[in-house]
Amino acid sequence: MAHSNIALWFLDIILLSFLIFDFGFDSFKEYRLYKLIALPVLLFALIAFNYYKYQYLQSIHRVKRTSRFNLILLSFLIVLEIILVLVNYEGSFTDTFFRERYFMEYGLIFYFFIRLTFLVRGIYDLYFNPAILFVGSFALIAISGTFLLMLPAATTSGISFTDALFTSTSAVAVTGLIVLDTAKDFTPFGQTVIMILFQLGGLGMLTFTSFFAYFFKSGASFKESLFMKDVLGNEKLNSIMQTAMRIVVFSLIIEGIGALLIYSSLQDVENMEHKSFFAVFHAISAYCNAGFSTLSTGLYDAGFRFNYYMQWVVMALIVFGGLGYAIASNFIQYVKKFFYNIFNKKNQKFISRVITLNTKIVMYTTLILIVAGTAFFLLSEQQTNLAEHKTVFGKFTTAMFSSVTTRTAGFNTVDMTNFTIPGILFMIFLMWIGASPASTGGGIKTTTFALATLNIFSIAKDKPNIEIGTRRVAKEAVLRAFAIIAISLTSIGTGILLLLIFNPEFTLLQIAFETFSAYSTVGLSLGITPALSENSKYVIIFLMFFGRIGLINLMIGILKSVNTTEYTYPKENILIN
Repeated sequence: MAHSNIALWFLDIILLSFLIFDFGFDSFKEYRLYKLIALPVLLFALIAFNYYKYQYLQSIHRVKRTSRFNLILLSFLIVLEIILVLVNYEGSFTDTFFRERYFMEYGLIFYFFIRLTFLVRGIYDLYFNPAILFVGSFALIAISGTFLLMLPAATTSGISFTDALFTSTSAVAVTGLIVLDTAKDFTPFGQTVIMILFQLGGLGMLTFTSFFAYFFKSGASFKESLFMKDVLGNEKLNSIMQTAMRIVVFSLIIEGIGALLIYSSLQDVENMEHKSFFAVFHAISAYCNAGFSTLSTGLYDAGFRFNYYMQWVVMALIVFGGLGYAIASNFIQYVKKFFYNIFNKKNQKFISRVITLNTKIVMYTTLILIVAGTAFFLLSEQQTNLAEHKTVFGKFTTAMFSSVTTRTAGFNTVDMTNFTIPGILFMIFLMWIGASPASTGGGIKTTTFALATLNIFSIAKDKPNIEIGTRRVAKEAVLRAFAIIAISLTSIGTGILLLLIFNPEFTLLQIAFETFSAYSTVGLSLGITPALSENSKYVIIFLMFFGRIGLINLMIGILKSVNTTEYTYPKENILIN
């Protein structure tokens, strides 16, 4: 059994190397004969060792879903390739094979991803520190993405390590700041890599790992559940892995619906190739609040800035992603019980406490910010960005889109440099707040801002706690909120100072906007990103990364004491004002 596992991991390394060379190097096409031989041999070897492992596990009554699934998947790829070659046979077997081989190779990529998730899962047993593993997973994805983007086939004219790292980190941190034109400087392969990076970054590699672990193994160990409890912020230990699976399924469903709606909005767009890829790319980018676009000028492109239908679809995806699965799940639970009470009057369920206090705070804060942002931009941008929109509906849609996208999404349907100074300052405020906890967005989060605001009124009223309705907010949450605010302002302030040193040619407003956008993982820019110096790019890279993972998570992982002894020192008051 041990030998078969070693052989399988060895074959996985060969498989990864083969796929990288095949997709990433155009010159590798010269070795057609070797690929013709190597790919089937590799596939049959994988089937053989997986079959051996399956038989061994079956002999000791330990057959697992993953072994059975791997065998079915690999066998299906062989059969599918044979059928495709026979059905589409033209000219020669070799030409037909190379034209149809991508179905097999995409299937092998999926197989490799499954194997990778179980490798990550195995790390749990070697090192158990949720915060460090959470941070490490994002770092690993960013570094892997960097090398994939440096492959010759990923770009049209090459890319430096710094620019590749910047783009990869921006994608993994679902930021959207770019130093190269995603539409022109990256090939379809490079754009696909970027899309996969912000999909993994938006939902989290560990969430995908838990999804496959639960799907294939019908559950998880207590240690794994304890690990994911901290990642997902779910206190119910018995349902942690189910929650991870539901997050992935829910997200893919929303993205799929969004892609279909975006595709339907493109029917009047002429001379556009690859509409399906465009729809999928932008649906995932919107839901993950990534802000990447395959249009050089983003949604400000002449063919899209007046496409209000598509903009409303993108806004809906941004809001869903910015709220997160927990809020959506809470509402679904409430709706179920609400309709149950309507149709079952004799056995009505008590539903007054179904909507949690966290959901109420998130929803009210989100609604207030969207409405306030829309009203402010309608007032401040009438003579600038709203002037070219002739209808009231168009002006309202554009103002609301600016309000929604500013809170971590990063899409733009207007020229960012045309904003008034008050408009830019209010955008910085919205970027700083960001989306909601346990979502795909960044910023200090809506709950952090809400608790900080409510705490001001609580202190003014001389109350020891924040009280909302008939509930009292835990002091730990308030302390964490103010720690997050302090860390964010310190990080952003440091970033501004460094960028002013490295790029003194830019104004304070331009640099402040860029820095807030990077730390809050928004992706909006006043046009200075490509012109940043090498040192400034690395400052932005660190800001994007720390903004996505939450610097406080890294600090907890490093500084948290293993000593859990309960004790308190004598209390002494400190003068504040």
